[in-house]
Amino acid sequence: MAKTVLNVKTDVEVKREAQKLAKAIGVPLSTIVNAQLKRFINERRFEIHAPLIPNTSLKKIIAQAKKDWQTGHRKAFSPAFDNADDAIAWLNEHA
Repeated sequence: MAKTVLNVKTDVEVKREAQKLAKAIGVPLSTIVNAQLKRFINERRFEIHAPLIPNTSLKKIIAQAKKDWQTGHRKAFSPAFDNADDAIAWLNEHA
């Protein structure tokens, strides 16, 4: 199959991070780009996702949970369970 060069403008940091990740998994960045282009051709679509950003209320809950964990107030956190029955029983006790 004949090859061609595709010039694409991208942010320097995006390229650097993509190259680093591609190298870490042992493939050239061109393989990643080609795979995505083939997917676009085959599926005739592409997806863009907005990053998930917690709202103000959720940010407060997360901050409190981090504080509780760091200060040793871990009663709010469930232990690990190896079966659903124990998990449900714990939830019923702490509801």
